[in-house]
Amino acid sequence: MARSARDTRLEILSAADDLFYGEGFRAVGVDDIAAKAGITKKTLYYHFRSKDELFAAYLESRSQPTLERFQRWAGVEGTVLERLERIFRRLGRRADMPEWKGCGFVRATGELANAPGHPAILIARSHKASFENWLAESLKAEGRDDSAALAQSLMVLIDGAVTQILLHRKSGYAHAAARAARALLR
Repeated sequence: MARSARDTRLEILSAADDLFYGEGFRAVGVDDIAAKAGITKKTLYYHFRSKDELFAAYLESRSQPTLERFQRWAGVEGTVLERLERIFRRLGRRADMPEWKGCGFVRATGELANAPGHPAILIARSHKASFENWLAESLKAEGRDDSAALAQSLMVLIDGAVTQILLHRKSGYAHAAARAARALLR
């Protein structure tokens, strides 16, 4: 039974998700993605004009689910600080998971640092802006006048914690970020 174009596109994105997240953008070729998706390279190029376009589409497909995952981790009960502490606890637990490779958006930015106009960088920037906006709105709902500046600082703590946890595989960096968030928000 033939797959629909939509199903084929989703299969390609799923294969790209596994490979790009697991191995990195530069390490993975379109042949690898096509093979994992069970399609030909020609079919892949029918759906995506280039590997760059596919990488951007992969990140776009991960943006909302990633934000929603952090929102679930945070929960809706308690103050912003209490919700951030829940996020940092979850991040700390990731240190022990060998399959966890950090933030795909930060990793993409690192891999493409020499290509600031790359479509994947634009998607990563948009994702991080959405995350920061969610934090700012949460802080504003608590009556914080400095919500935008605080949200920016909290993004530095979150992404810094993710990076340090990935680098060292030590949950202590999540705890340090939680301590810094407490100092910042009190």
